[in-house]
Amino acid sequence: MRTLIIAGILTFLIDQVSKYWVVHILELDRVREIDILPPFLNFRMAWNYGINFGLFQGDTDTTRWILIAIAVVISGVVLWWIRREPGGLWQHISAGLLIGGAMGNVVDRLVYGAVADFLNMACCGIDNPYAFNVADIAVFAGALGMVLFTGEKKAA
Repeated sequence: MRTLIIAGILTFLIDQVSKYWVVHILELDRVREIDILPPFLNFRMAWNYGINFGLFQGDTDTTRWILIAIAVVISGVVLWWIRREPGGLWQHISAGLLIGGAMGNVVDRLVYGAVADFLNMACCGIDNPYAFNVADIAVFAGALGMVLFTGEKKAA
């Protein structure tokens, strides 16, 4: 459980520091876009009121609180799952990534009213219109890890 907590806290902190940096230091919410390594990596400000790829987009308090509740419930279920069926190191790291990322996006919804997305990547002539953040990467990697590493025997 200690590994899960450390992974979760580190993920949360990296996510929140990166968002603070781009929104408040680089003022990406004002300048809207900064090319870093075009076309591979760019910063493009997007306030996401829904979930991935703009699904359930709705700038309402009801939507915001429903999405906050869903993230908290999913995080609670993951914690319950890990306590009930403890797995190995990689399962705990995956759970920490998922929970830390989910809580990072919850804090955004509480502070800004929406999730701060800013990473935009493209390659090979494909123009990607979507932006994401560190929390989104962590949630995806954590969920994938939970699938791949659940059932793994606990390390001795």
